[in-house]
Amino acid sequence: MHFPQHLLRRFALLSLLLISLSCNRSTPPATAPAVESPPTTPPAGSLNFYKPYQDPLFYIDGQLSQHVRSLFQDSRGHLWMGTTVYGVMRYDGDTLEYFKTGDGLGSNGVRGIEEDAQGNIWLGTGGGLTRYDGNSFRNFTTKDGLVNDDIWALQKVRDGTFWIGTVEGVSHFDGERFETLVLPDIPVADTTSILSWHRIAAIEEDRQGRLWFGRDGFGICIYNGTNFQHYTEQNGLADNNVADLLEDRKGNMWIGTMFGGASRWNGEGFTHFAQEGQMEGVEVFGLYEDRQGYIWLSSEGHGLYRFDGTAFSHYNRQDGLNTDGVICLLEDRDQRLWIGGWGGLFRMMGDTIVSVTKDGPWN
Repeated sequence: MHFPQHLLRRFALLSLLLISLSCNRSTPPATAPAVESPPTTPPAGSLNFYKPYQDPLFYIDGQLSQHVRSLFQDSRGHLWMGTTVYGVMRYDGDTLEYFKTGDGLGSNGVRGIEEDAQGNIWLGTGGGLTRYDGNSFRNFTTKDGLVNDDIWALQKVRDGTFWIGTVEGVSHFDGERFETLVLPDIPVADTTSILSWHRIAAIEEDRQGRLWFGRDGFGICIYNGTNFQHYTEQNGLADNNVADLLEDRKGNMWIGTMFGGASRWNGEGFTHFAQEGQMEGVEVFGLYEDRQGYIWLSSEGHGLYRFDGTAFSHYNRQDGLNTDGVICLLEDRDQRLWIGGWGGLFRMMGDTIVSVTKDGPWN
Protein backbone atom coordinates (compact mmCIF):
# COMPACT_ATOMS: atom_id res chain seq x y z
CA MET A 1 0.00 0.00 0.00
CA HIS A 2 1.31 3.45 -0.89
CA PHE A 3 0.91 6.19 1.71
CA PRO A 4 1.01 9.88 0.72
CA GLN A 5 4.25 11.64 1.67
CA HIS A 6 2.51 14.19 3.90
CA LEU A 7 0.98 11.38 5.99
CA LEU A 8 4.35 9.69 6.34
CA ARG A 9 5.91 12.98 7.43
CA ARG A 10 3.25 13.45 10.09
CA PHE A 11 3.76 9.89 11.34
CA ALA A 12 7.49 10.52 11.66
CA LEU A 13 6.88 13.83 13.45
CA LEU A 14 4.48 12.13 15.86
CA SER A 15 7.12 9.47 16.52
CA LEU A 16 9.67 12.13 17.46
CA LEU A 17 7.16 14.00 19.62
CA LEU A 18 6.21 10.84 21.51
CA ILE A 19 9.87 10.05 22.15
CA SER A 20 10.37 13.59 23.45
CA LEU A 21 7.45 13.26 25.86
CA SER A 22 8.24 9.75 27.09
CA CYS A 23 10.69 11.04 29.67
CA ASN A 24 8.33 13.72 30.95
CA ARG A 25 4.94 12.04 31.22
CA SER A 26 4.03 9.78 34.10
CA THR A 27 2.37 7.28 31.76
CA PRO A 28 4.14 6.86 28.41
CA PRO A 29 2.16 5.75 25.35
CA ALA A 30 1.43 2.03 25.31
CA THR A 31 3.08 1.63 21.92
CA ALA A 32 5.41 4.30 20.61
CA PRO A 33 6.62 4.01 17.01
CA ALA A 34 10.22 2.87 16.82
CA VAL A 35 12.75 5.36 15.46
CA GLU A 36 16.30 4.33 14.76
CA SER A 37 18.75 6.33 16.85
CA PRO A 38 21.17 8.62 15.00
CA PRO A 39 24.90 8.28 15.59
CA THR A 40 25.99 10.02 18.80
CA THR A 41 29.69 10.46 18.06
CA PRO A 42 31.27 11.70 14.82
CA PRO A 43 33.72 9.18 13.35
CA ALA A 44 37.44 9.82 13.64
CA GLY A 45 38.73 12.30 11.08
CA SER A 46 35.29 13.71 10.35
CA LEU A 47 36.31 17.33 11.06
CA ASN A 48 33.23 17.89 13.21
CA PHE A 49 30.87 16.64 10.51
CA TYR A 50 29.15 13.31 10.36
CA LYS A 51 26.72 11.76 7.92
CA PRO A 52 23.27 11.53 9.50
CA TYR A 53 21.20 8.39 9.61
CA GLN A 54 19.57 8.20 6.18
CA ASP A 55 15.88 8.48 6.98
CA PRO A 56 14.24 7.61 3.63
CA LEU A 57 11.62 10.33 4.08
CA PHE A 58 13.94 13.26 4.77
CA TYR A 59 17.40 12.31 3.55
CA ILE A 60 19.17 14.57 1.05
CA ASP A 61 22.70 13.58 0.11
CA GLY A 62 25.25 15.61 2.07
CA GLN A 63 22.69 17.29 4.34
CA LEU A 64 23.75 18.64 7.73
CA SER A 65 20.78 17.18 9.58
CA GLN A 66 17.43 15.80 8.57
CA HIS A 67 15.41 18.10 10.84
CA VAL A 68 16.49 21.72 11.47
CA ARG A 69 13.89 23.38 13.71
CA SER A 70 15.53 26.56 15.10
CA LEU A 71 17.91 29.16 13.63
CA PHE A 72 19.81 31.99 15.30
CA GLN A 73 22.75 34.31 14.58
CA ASP A 74 24.66 35.52 17.63
CA SER A 75 26.42 38.84 18.22
CA ARG A 76 29.67 37.36 16.90
CA GLY A 77 28.02 36.47 13.62
CA HIS A 78 28.00 32.74 14.34
CA LEU A 79 25.10 30.78 12.86
CA TRP A 80 23.36 28.35 15.24
CA MET A 81 21.06 25.59 13.99
CA GLY A 82 19.00 23.56 16.44
CA THR A 83 17.90 20.12 15.29
CA THR A 84 15.28 17.60 16.36
CA VAL A 85 17.63 14.74 17.29
CA TYR A 86 21.19 15.81 16.39
CA GLY A 87 21.76 18.53 18.99
CA VAL A 88 22.80 22.01 17.85
CA MET A 89 25.19 22.99 15.07
CA ARG A 90 27.32 26.13 15.02
CA TYR A 91 29.03 27.61 11.99
CA ASP A 92 31.55 30.31 12.94
CA GLY A 93 32.48 31.34 9.40
CA ASP A 94 35.12 28.67 9.13
CA THR A 95 34.19 25.53 11.05
CA LEU A 96 30.97 23.58 11.44
CA GLU A 97 30.59 21.96 14.88
CA TYR A 98 27.96 19.70 16.43
CA PHE A 99 27.17 19.93 20.15
CA LYS A 100 25.11 17.19 21.79
CA THR A 101 24.14 15.79 25.19
CA GLY A 102 27.65 14.46 25.67
CA ASP A 103 28.87 18.06 25.55
CA GLY A 104 26.32 19.17 28.15
CA LEU A 105 23.09 19.84 26.25
CA GLY A 106 19.92 18.96 28.13
CA SER A 107 18.64 17.12 25.07
CA ASN A 108 19.56 16.64 21.43
CA GLY A 109 16.24 18.28 20.50
CA VAL A 110 16.84 22.05 20.39
CA ARG A 111 13.67 24.10 19.78
CA GLY A 112 14.72 27.62 20.73
CA ILE A 113 17.93 29.70 20.74
CA GLU A 114 18.56 33.12 22.33
CA GLU A 115 21.52 35.24 23.52
CA ASP A 116 21.76 37.33 26.67
CA ALA A 117 23.51 40.68 27.22
CA GLN A 118 26.69 38.92 28.35
CA GLY A 119 26.95 36.92 25.13
CA ASN A 120 25.81 33.62 26.63
CA ILE A 121 23.81 31.40 24.28
CA TRP A 122 20.63 29.87 25.72
CA LEU A 123 19.10 26.75 24.20
CA GLY A 124 15.58 25.52 24.85
CA THR A 125 15.78 21.73 24.65
CA GLY A 126 13.64 18.69 25.29
CA GLY A 127 15.58 18.18 28.51
CA GLY A 128 15.88 21.63 30.05
CA LEU A 129 17.27 25.13 29.46
CA THR A 130 20.95 24.99 28.50
CA ARG A 131 23.43 27.88 28.76
CA TYR A 132 26.65 28.05 26.72
CA ASP A 133 29.18 30.59 27.96
CA GLY A 134 31.63 30.09 25.11
CA ASN A 135 33.52 27.35 26.91
CA SER A 136 31.08 24.97 28.53
CA PHE A 137 27.41 24.09 28.84
CA ARG A 138 25.20 24.17 31.93
CA ASN A 139 21.70 22.76 31.95
CA PHE A 140 18.82 24.04 34.11
CA THR A 141 15.89 21.73 34.90
CA THR A 142 12.94 21.28 37.23
CA LYS A 143 15.49 20.85 40.02
CA ASP A 144 16.33 24.54 39.50
CA GLY A 145 12.68 25.62 39.38
CA LEU A 146 11.76 25.17 35.70
CA VAL A 147 8.11 24.13 35.46
CA ASN A 148 8.93 21.24 33.09
CA ASP A 149 12.07 20.14 31.27
CA ASP A 150 10.43 19.66 27.85
CA ILE A 151 10.74 23.14 26.29
CA TRP A 152 8.77 24.11 23.19
CA ALA A 153 9.18 27.91 23.14
CA LEU A 154 11.97 30.24 24.29
CA GLN A 155 11.55 34.02 24.07
CA LYS A 156 13.86 36.78 25.31
CA VAL A 157 11.87 39.96 26.00
CA ARG A 158 12.80 43.64 26.17
CA ASP A 159 13.99 43.58 29.78
CA GLY A 160 16.49 40.83 28.93
CA THR A 161 14.69 38.06 30.79
CA PHE A 162 13.33 34.85 29.30
CA TRP A 163 9.89 33.35 28.99
CA ILE A 164 9.88 29.60 28.52
CA GLY A 165 7.00 27.54 27.19
CA THR A 166 7.04 23.87 28.13
CA VAL A 167 4.81 20.87 27.68
CA GLU A 168 3.32 21.60 31.12
CA GLY A 169 3.15 25.39 31.30
CA VAL A 170 5.16 28.61 31.44
CA SER A 171 8.25 29.70 33.36
CA HIS A 172 9.85 33.13 33.64
CA PHE A 173 13.64 33.20 34.11
CA ASP A 174 15.71 36.27 35.07
CA GLY A 175 19.05 34.50 34.74
CA GLU A 176 19.06 33.29 38.33
CA ARG A 177 15.58 32.28 39.35
CA PHE A 178 12.57 30.59 37.72
CA GLU A 179 8.98 31.59 38.45
CA THR A 180 5.94 29.72 37.18
CA LEU A 181 3.11 31.63 35.54
CA VAL A 182 -0.16 29.71 35.75
CA LEU A 183 -2.42 30.44 32.80
CA PRO A 184 -6.16 30.33 33.54
CA ASP A 185 -8.18 27.33 32.46
CA ILE A 186 -10.81 28.35 29.94
CA PRO A 187 -13.73 26.45 28.40
CA VAL A 188 -13.39 25.37 24.78
CA ALA A 189 -15.82 23.35 22.71
CA ASP A 190 -13.16 20.90 21.48
CA THR A 191 -10.37 19.98 23.91
CA THR A 192 -8.24 18.17 21.31
CA SER A 193 -4.54 18.89 21.88
CA ILE A 194 -1.51 17.81 19.88
CA LEU A 195 0.51 16.83 22.97
CA SER A 196 -0.75 18.37 26.20
CA TRP A 197 -3.48 20.74 27.39
CA HIS A 198 -0.80 22.81 29.11
CA ARG A 199 1.81 22.92 26.33
CA ILE A 200 2.91 26.37 25.18
CA ALA A 201 3.98 26.15 21.54
CA ALA A 202 4.82 29.84 20.92
CA ILE A 203 5.54 33.05 22.83
CA GLU A 204 5.64 36.60 21.44
CA GLU A 205 6.00 39.98 23.17
CA ASP A 206 4.04 42.73 21.42
CA ARG A 207 4.92 46.43 21.20
CA GLN A 208 2.78 47.15 24.25
CA GLY A 209 4.85 44.74 26.32
CA ARG A 210 2.08 42.17 26.50
CA LEU A 211 2.93 38.49 26.22
CA TRP A 212 1.07 36.31 23.75
CA PHE A 213 1.10 32.59 24.52
CA GLY A 214 0.13 30.13 21.79
CA ARG A 215 -1.56 27.17 23.45
CA ASP A 216 -2.08 23.56 22.44
CA GLY A 217 -5.84 23.30 22.02
CA PHE A 218 -6.81 26.41 24.00
CA GLY A 219 -6.05 29.20 21.57
CA ILE A 220 -4.15 32.33 22.58
CA CYS A 221 -3.66 33.78 26.05
CA ILE A 222 -2.48 37.40 26.34
CA TYR A 223 -0.90 38.53 29.61
CA ASN A 224 -0.30 42.23 30.39
CA GLY A 225 1.44 41.63 33.71
CA THR A 226 -1.80 41.66 35.65
CA ASN A 227 -4.72 40.37 33.61
CA PHE A 228 -5.35 37.69 31.02
CA GLN A 229 -7.24 37.91 27.73
CA HIS A 230 -8.11 34.95 25.50
CA TYR A 231 -8.79 34.30 21.83
CA THR A 232 -10.31 31.00 20.77
CA GLU A 233 -12.44 29.75 17.91
CA GLN A 234 -15.46 31.06 19.81
CA ASN A 235 -14.35 34.67 19.33
CA GLY A 236 -12.77 34.50 15.89
CA LEU A 237 -9.54 32.48 16.05
CA ALA A 238 -9.20 30.08 13.11
CA ASP A 239 -8.04 27.16 15.25
CA ASN A 240 -7.35 26.54 18.95
CA ASN A 241 -4.08 24.66 18.25
CA VAL A 242 -1.63 27.55 17.87
CA ALA A 243 1.78 26.67 16.41
CA ASP A 244 3.55 30.04 15.96
CA LEU A 245 3.21 33.78 16.62
CA LEU A 246 4.84 36.86 15.08
CA GLU A 247 4.23 40.58 15.53
CA ASP A 248 5.24 42.50 12.42
CA ARG A 249 6.65 46.03 12.28
CA LYS A 250 3.17 47.45 11.72
CA GLY A 251 1.87 45.92 14.92
CA ASN A 252 -0.13 43.12 13.28
CA MET A 253 0.01 39.74 15.01
CA TRP A 254 0.45 36.77 12.66
CA ILE A 255 -0.81 33.42 13.89
CA GLY A 256 0.07 29.99 12.54
CA THR A 257 -2.14 27.10 13.55
CA MET A 258 -2.15 23.34 13.17
CA PHE A 259 -5.57 22.94 11.58
CA GLY A 260 -6.77 26.42 10.58
CA GLY A 261 -3.93 27.84 8.49
CA ALA A 262 -2.48 31.34 8.87
CA SER A 263 -4.26 34.39 10.24
CA ARG A 264 -3.45 38.04 10.91
CA TRP A 265 -4.86 40.09 13.80
CA ASN A 266 -4.84 43.87 13.19
CA GLY A 267 -6.15 44.87 16.61
CA GLU A 268 -9.76 44.83 15.49
CA GLY A 269 -10.33 41.54 13.69
CA PHE A 270 -8.83 38.47 12.07
CA THR A 271 -7.97 37.81 8.44
CA HIS A 272 -7.84 34.06 7.73
CA PHE A 273 -5.71 33.53 4.62
CA ALA A 274 -6.33 29.80 4.19
CA GLN A 275 -10.07 30.18 4.57
CA GLU A 276 -10.06 33.02 2.04
CA GLY A 277 -8.08 30.91 -0.45
CA GLN A 278 -5.00 33.16 -0.53
CA MET A 279 -2.67 30.32 0.47
CA GLU A 280 -2.93 26.56 0.68
CA GLY A 281 -2.51 24.40 3.75
CA VAL A 282 -3.90 24.31 7.25
CA GLU A 283 -0.70 23.58 9.21
CA VAL A 284 1.33 26.81 9.32
CA PHE A 285 4.39 27.78 11.35
CA GLY A 286 7.87 29.17 10.73
CA LEU A 287 6.58 32.76 10.72
CA TYR A 288 9.28 35.35 9.98
CA GLU A 289 9.62 39.01 8.92
CA ASP A 290 12.69 40.05 6.91
CA ARG A 291 14.34 43.47 6.67
CA GLN A 292 12.18 44.48 3.73
CA GLY A 293 9.07 43.82 5.76
CA TYR A 294 8.10 40.70 3.84
CA ILE A 295 6.31 38.07 5.93
CA TRP A 296 7.38 34.46 5.36
CA LEU A 297 5.09 31.57 6.26
CA SER A 298 5.61 27.85 5.86
CA SER A 299 2.70 25.57 5.10
CA GLU A 300 3.09 21.85 5.73
CA GLY A 301 2.84 20.00 2.43
CA HIS A 302 2.78 23.21 0.38
CA GLY A 303 6.23 24.77 0.76
CA LEU A 304 6.92 28.39 1.62
CA TYR A 305 4.93 31.62 1.12
CA ARG A 306 6.07 35.26 1.13
CA PHE A 307 3.61 38.11 1.72
CA ASP A 308 4.62 41.56 0.41
CA GLY A 309 1.73 43.42 2.01
CA THR A 310 -0.61 42.83 -0.89
CA ALA A 311 -0.14 39.37 -2.35
CA PHE A 312 1.57 36.05 -1.68
CA SER A 313 4.49 34.54 -3.62
CA HIS A 314 4.86 30.77 -3.45
CA TYR A 315 8.08 28.70 -3.31
CA ASN A 316 8.16 24.92 -3.58
CA ARG A 317 10.17 22.09 -5.12
CA GLN A 318 10.09 23.75 -8.53
CA ASP A 319 12.13 26.57 -6.99
CA GLY A 320 14.65 24.19 -5.40
CA LEU A 321 12.97 23.89 -2.01
CA ASN A 322 13.51 20.15 -1.63
CA THR A 323 11.09 19.84 1.28
CA ASP A 324 7.42 20.39 2.02
CA GLY A 325 8.07 20.93 5.72
CA VAL A 326 9.78 24.24 6.52
CA ILE A 327 9.99 24.86 10.27
CA CYS A 328 12.12 28.01 10.75
CA LEU A 329 13.70 30.92 8.88
CA LEU A 330 16.45 33.47 9.56
CA GLU A 331 17.80 36.46 7.65
CA ASP A 332 21.39 37.02 8.80
CA ARG A 333 23.27 40.30 9.12
CA ASP A 334 24.39 40.00 5.46
CA GLN A 335 20.75 39.62 4.36
CA ARG A 336 21.12 35.95 3.49
CA LEU A 337 17.92 34.01 4.08
CA TRP A 338 18.35 30.61 5.73
CA ILE A 339 15.56 28.03 5.82
CA GLY A 340 15.38 25.04 8.17
CA GLY A 341 13.04 22.09 8.25
CA TRP A 342 12.56 18.50 7.18
CA GLY A 343 15.53 17.80 4.92
CA GLY A 344 17.97 20.02 6.83
CA LEU A 345 19.20 23.51 6.00
CA PHE A 346 18.41 25.48 2.85
CA ARG A 347 19.32 28.92 1.57
CA MET A 348 17.68 31.42 -0.74
CA MET A 349 19.98 32.31 -3.64
CA GLY A 350 18.20 34.92 -5.73
CA ASP A 351 14.92 33.31 -6.73
CA THR A 352 16.28 29.79 -6.22
CA ILE A 353 16.52 27.77 -3.02
CA VAL A 354 19.47 25.41 -2.55
CA SER A 355 20.27 22.70 -0.02
CA VAL A 356 23.20 23.53 2.29
CA THR A 357 25.77 20.80 2.92
CA LYS A 358 28.97 20.83 4.96
CA ASP A 359 30.58 22.59 2.00
CA GLY A 360 27.94 25.32 1.91
CA PRO A 361 27.06 27.57 0.24
CA TRP A 362 27.91 29.53 3.40
CA ASN A 363 28.97 32.92 2.04
